[in-house]
Parts: sequence; C-alpha cells; structure tokens
Amino acid sequence: MDALEFSGGPNVFFAEIPMRLPVIAAVVFCVAAACAAQSGANWSYEGKTGPLMWGKLDPAYEACSRGHEQSPLNIRGARLNKALDPLEFHYIAGPMTLENTGRGIVAHVDPGSFMVAAGVRYRLIELDFHHPSEHPVKGTLSDMEVDLVHRSDDGKMAILAVRLNQDRGLPNALLATLWEHLPAKAGTTTKVTDMVSVGGLLPGDRGYWTYVGSEVTPPCTEGVRWFIFEQDLSISRAQLHAFANLFKMNTRPIQDAHGRRIEANE
Repeated sequence: MDALEFSGGPNVFFAEIPMRLPVIAAVVFCVAAACAAQSGANWSYEGKTGPLMWGKLDPAYEACSRGHEQSPLNIRGARLNKALDPLEFHYIAGPMTLENTGRGIVAHVDPGSFMVAAGVRYRLIELDFHHPSEHPVKGTLSDMEVDLVHRSDDGKMAILAVRLNQDRGLPNALLATLWEHLPAKAGTTTKVTDMVSVGGLLPGDRGYWTYVGSEVTPPCTEGVRWFIFEQDLSISRAQLHAFANLFKMNTRPIQDAHGRRIEANE
C-alpha cells in the first residue's frame, strides 16, 4: 500500500484521508477474509467437530457430506485392468520438516521429487501419517497408512497410499530417521536435516489399486486419483506406539462408493 502523500499542502492531505480510509478498510477486510477461507473451521476426528459433522462446520466443507466421490474406500472386488501403466518414481533425498497439526503428523518435503502416472507428472508435496490406515483391504485395517500427496502443474491431485503393519523385529528405516524428530506438541515443527529418501516407503512389488476419490480431510476436495500399493510395509511395535501415543486415532470412516470401480494393475 502506498504511503499517504504530504505534497500539495495540508488541505490536499486532509482531503485524501476520507478517500483512502475506505480503500484501507477494504484491503484489511479482504486479507482477513482470505485468511479465514484458507484456515477454515476447526475440525477433528471425534465429537461435535468429528467426521460425521465436517460437512456442517463450514460451507467450504460441503463435499464432506454431499460429495459422491469421497475417500477412503474399502478396497475389495478390484477389477484387473492390464492397460494401467506402472507408476514411475523420481524421488530425491533431502531434508524434511515435520509438523504436528494437532490432528496428525505432516512431513513437508523440499521440491524436486515427483511421480509419473498415466503420462502425467505429479510433484511430491508432503507425507501424511494416519493411525490406523485410511483404506481397509477387504474390511481389514492396517496399523498405519502414509499418504504421499502429489500435485500436477495444472492442480490435479494424486495420492499414493502405503499401508504399514506391525512386525516386532522389522522397524522401517525411513521412520527410524523421522521418529527421532517427532514434534510432540500441537502447532510445533521440527527440522530433519538428514538426507531422507522417500523411496524408502516404496515396496518391492509396485502393484497397486486405483480409484477416483477425494482428500480424506476437510475440505474433502474430490477429483483425487488414489493409488494404494497392494504390498504393505513393516514397522516395529515401538514405531507404532510412538505415533499412537500422540494420535490414538486420526482416520476418517469408510465412505460410500456410489458405484465407483476400483481397478488393479496386476
């Protein structure tokens, strides 16, 4: 905003004040409105602000209750589609910033990593951790799920889900690095300066299930292409308990498929 000008004498200066005040007020209002729209209404995973109420908390969350392409889905009855291309991964190692949002842990990654699905390049944005898993397979939930959130240059979203299950003797190497820096307090962040490779979350078998759904948190935006690896990965009991002690449950209930098909590439 330009500073008030003093040139032209005191009469000009005072004459400009009434004209500028509405502009100043309008700018302040717009900034406040933008901040409110960006943050949205408070939501949680239980009670009056839990998943069953998300659609009523904020008009921007309407899709959470009225959408017909919502996630997560129960993965069952997938149809084989041999025309589906393998996923291509171009992940580079780098530092991360872990954020405790009060609802879960989000790992923000530096730019540079991406995946290619059906010829579309999607940039890796962040990793979201959930306990238990968002997606059950034939009705059975995994102990945890990591959602690798990607976005294309034209704004389309693709999320890659990796299911994690407890194995006493087999800790996950990537989580071993991240869990040393878990921010325990809501609203805090920690910097992981180690060179972390997200490729450590990719299973040896890259077979996947896929469907069109939504974000699993408000505003529940639809049109998201989901890829769920068929093979799960192991985590140790200690790794599972470290997260569960912070978040007993941060998972959305299963949503109605509304006739959507789940496909498998193998």
